[in-house]
Amino acid sequence: MTDTVLYEVGDGLATITLNRPDAMNALNVGTKVALRDALQTAGADRAVRAVLLTATGKAFCVGQDLKEHISIIEAGGGSSMSTVREHYNPIVTAIATMPKPVVAGINGVAAGAGAGFAFACDYRVAADTAKFNTSFVGVALTADSGASWTLPRLVGRSRAADLLLFPRIVPAQEAYELGIVNRLVPAADLAAVAAEVARGLAEGPTVAYAAVKASLAYGEDHSLIESLAKEDELQTLAGASEDHRIAVEAFLKKDKPHYLGR
Repeated sequence: MTDTVLYEVGDGLATITLNRPDAMNALNVGTKVALRDALQTAGADRAVRAVLLTATGKAFCVGQDLKEHISIIEAGGGSSMSTVREHYNPIVTAIATMPKPVVAGINGVAAGAGAGFAFACDYRVAADTAKFNTSFVGVALTADSGASWTLPRLVGRSRAADLLLFPRIVPAQEAYELGIVNRLVPAADLAAVAAEVARGLAEGPTVAYAAVKASLAYGEDHSLIESLAKEDELQTLAGASEDHRIAVEAFLKKDKPHYLGR
């Protein structure tokens, strides 16, 4: 996409890499636009069956580039907060709604919107040296990048309120114990493990994964009866997939299924 956001597709996996290591992958306008476009491209590409979102350098993403942010404020060239509507909301929407799993490979600190993007992913693999910080009220702002919605669903409302009202560094081990991180690995193994997880999903039953993702999102704010009806709808869809037939045939033959993603 650009020098600050790398985009690569191979064997059904789109790897999107934040690449401003000297700025700890802080989000300037160019990076936000490129990340938004990369995620939307991956979501729309039928050849892409899973996405890995990761970063270069020592940080995953420290959130808004505050140097650029203050320059926009001082220039008086419009609202600096328009980035929420123009960039952050479309980025999180793309992650959360694309019909394929998104894995975050968290190599270092994830703060502010960077943490929000990680929270929005379907599965988070973190290095044991990674750290999280909501950061928002530390610069007199409220939660954005979906954090007000995703974080309570990961850790519960009480803990989310604590993390948002009293932002602090949350080490990787604590993040794992809180449920923010799905898998914790040595820093040296992060790239390989995150890629392995994402490749495994890219080789799996894509329609079923999309249905799982949709059912989890639906169940968050619907009743049991409504969720049962949604499960019926999504199971009918998954049951009609070619991958379901492949899986059943492979099971009966005691063989390994080779999914087609449809």
